[in-house]
Amino acid sequence: MTIFITISLIQFPDQALEASIRGLNLWWEVVFPSLLPFFITAELLLAFGVVNFIGVLFEPIMRPLFNIPGVGSFGWMMGMASGYPTGAKIAARLREEKQLTRIEAERLVAFTNNSSPLFIFGAISVGFFHDATLGVLIAICHYSSNAFVGIAMRFHGRNEKKKLQERRKKVSITMAFKAMHRTRLKDKRPFGEILGDAVLNSIKTLIMVGGFITLFSVLIKLLFLVGVTPAIASVIQGILSLFSLPIEFALPFLSGLFEITIGANMITQITTDSLLPKVILVSFILGFNGFSVQAQVASILAKTDIRFLPYFFARFLHGTIASILTIILFKPLYLDKQASETIDIPVSQTLDDNIWTKIVDLLTQNGALFTFFFLGLACIILYRKTVKKQ
Repeated sequence: MTIFITISLIQFPDQALEASIRGLNLWWEVVFPSLLPFFITAELLLAFGVVNFIGVLFEPIMRPLFNIPGVGSFGWMMGMASGYPTGAKIAARLREEKQLTRIEAERLVAFTNNSSPLFIFGAISVGFFHDATLGVLIAICHYSSNAFVGIAMRFHGRNEKKKLQERRKKVSITMAFKAMHRTRLKDKRPFGEILGDAVLNSIKTLIMVGGFITLFSVLIKLLFLVGVTPAIASVIQGILSLFSLPIEFALPFLSGLFEITIGANMITQITTDSLLPKVILVSFILGFNGFSVQAQVASILAKTDIRFLPYFFARFLHGTIASILTIILFKPLYLDKQASETIDIPVSQTLDDNIWTKIVDLLTQNGALFTFFFLGLACIILYRKTVKKQ
């Protein structure tokens, strides 16, 4: 693979550079500024014991549904709010702190890596489909199917020996505050150091994410140029025909299996009589996460003993359930809703008034400045740490 990439880069330098710049633009304009606040917040909440507080309160919910401790609810909520790979990062941190067993961490990773609402409503529904109302259908199918995946994965590893036999049975605000206080006392770092470490750890993770986004952007382009992608797409055509889906979606769908943004954009640009096949395929690749996101998750999990295979299996399950829910809910949540609207609103006005469009535009305009500011801040923190050690 390394030799193939090297030879392809030499053969197609201009196209590789263009793909690399496209991946970097996506990272520093949207991905970095949209994820960094969530990553820093997660690090701070972990350090201050708030996660333990939430864990005690949500134990009666998380244990029966997903067979994981209450602290897993933090990863679930943050994963839905900020998108991948936040769920994997939080699961890895909880595992490092011994708040989860390996099996519990694998269950948590399986259903906490979602697309963010910003991506679903802003990029997919408004940016690609140019239809803000479609975001409701996609979001409900995406998050509901991920919850079903979590319920299904509760049986993962049930035959292995349990390492933690005692579980909290009583739940109270007092117990939650005590758990938070104990966690805070264990961390002897002053607030300034905690904040600095939170910024550094978050930026390190996001730099890794940016590297994978750029790598897969270039890889997808090279595979297309050398003819590998069209060859695989011919096989996918047969699979799509089995499910009565247009074979024209083969190449865009394959691209989506590698990188969600590129694939979803290509799918929405194909002209069809019905919108349903497009939404079905987009729902699947959102649940599958794409090999780019999966590589990011694998890199995060590699630092722990959490296995990647359960997460990979869950991605197929998530994509399948999301596609089925899309078929079932397409009429009641989209067609019937459109038919019931009595006032015609111009499309341009609908998009301009959509909050997700405004957020995406804001990130695109100011995201690069935000990214470079925090990268500079990270350099200053690293320099000060180095000086203190000397």
